[in-house]
Amino acid sequence: MLNFIIRRSGISVLTLFFISFVIFMLLAMAPGDPTASLPLSIPAEVKAAIRESLGLGQNPFIRFVKWFYAFFWVEPMFTIEQLTGLNTYWDQQRIISFQSRSPVMDIVWQRIPQTLWVVGLGYLVGTLIALPIGVISAYRQYSWFDQIGTFISMVGFSVPTFFTGVLLIVIFSVNLGWFPSIYDTTLVVDSWETFVKQVKQMVMPVSVLALYNAAQISRFMRASMLDNLNQDYVRTARAKGLSEKAVVLVHVMRNSMIPVVTVIALGVPTVFSGAIITEQVFKVNGLGQLLITAIQANDIPMVQTLTVIFAVLIILFNLIADVLYGVLDPRIRYD
Repeated sequence: MLNFIIRRSGISVLTLFFISFVIFMLLAMAPGDPTASLPLSIPAEVKAAIRESLGLGQNPFIRFVKWFYAFFWVEPMFTIEQLTGLNTYWDQQRIISFQSRSPVMDIVWQRIPQTLWVVGLGYLVGTLIALPIGVISAYRQYSWFDQIGTFISMVGFSVPTFFTGVLLIVIFSVNLGWFPSIYDTTLVVDSWETFVKQVKQMVMPVSVLALYNAAQISRFMRASMLDNLNQDYVRTARAKGLSEKAVVLVHVMRNSMIPVVTVIALGVPTVFSGAIITEQVFKVNGLGQLLITAIQANDIPMVQTLTVIFAVLIILFNLIADVLYGVLDPRIRYD
């Protein structure tokens, strides 16, 4: 297992370098310019000077090397210095946003709590709901519970999140007035009243994301359970006198979780990328909305950093899923 992790980590590093290079070059060759939004009255030589001050006049390969060094060395060293107080940063050049002229990672760290509270909680709730629904639907195939669960899952997976979000706003915010339609990111929870406000403004975006995630994961869980319920080892376990609860929850569910783990693990990076559409509907200032505004402003350092962060998370959780295969199924070994 250790050799497998080391080997996969080495491949992941090379993959990450290649992805970073491709993304950077695509952004460098893409049409658009940070000075495009400036007034037309500004002379061309002034715009050229602004582009030069942003470093856009340098060779793209040199810019990539500088960004790569800052992202994978300078920013981690700065974070370590902030957390421990050790002098590891040495005032080196950080990644600066074209739009705000602030360090990119400082803005990212400010947005992560909003994403985790809303999108992360929605994914967690959706997963916790989906697993038991998938297990019960498979065990009681074609029952009324299975029929209702299948219908809700199809609706949740088929209907886009922006439609579900707007529908909830119309019903529960406009007509009933139960929940606010706009997420207040400036709210500070320091009393019971503010805690209630925080819960109320999280209900609708979390519900939209939980429905979408639960619909997808429950379908995978149901299909995987059905594949295993008719296997020979299940009949053998029942013939040995094991209780039905032990057969389903210990043997069948454990083996059924193997393909579902892949779906869950690869879905975790979407938490950090943010449900972009849902964040736009409810005005949640998360990472998804940050990426949209950066693209609109041609903020290349911000877009590059966010996309590479998402790539790192995908590679990391893909490795975690591979390791969990061996934990869930002893037959799987990495030699």
